[in-house]
Amino acid sequence: MWTIREHTSLSRALKKVPVQIREKYEVWKDIVRHSGPQGLARIRGFNDEALKGEWAGWRSSSLSQAYRVIYRIEQSELEVLVERVSKHDYQKG
Repeated sequence: MWTIREHTSLSRALKKVPVQIREKYEVWKDIVRHSGPQGLARIRGFNDEALKGEWAGWRSSSLSQAYRVIYRIEQSELEVLVERVSKHDYQKG
């Protein structure tokens, strides 16, 4: 079983996204909790991928055409750190 740790600002950000995105994020979390990030790879719709450049070491999963969840895998603790759920925007800051 994997643990999901969310950035402190995530709950505020989730209030601003459409309901269907929040629901899809909950499905995403259930998959990660039970199957880990490997479970995401088995589901094409998430388009899970490693990021490059200033986001090297992080991953992105699609929640819709516009919205993404950005996260990092902490293998030693079977933990996933979710940085943000936002429109397709990879600007750090």
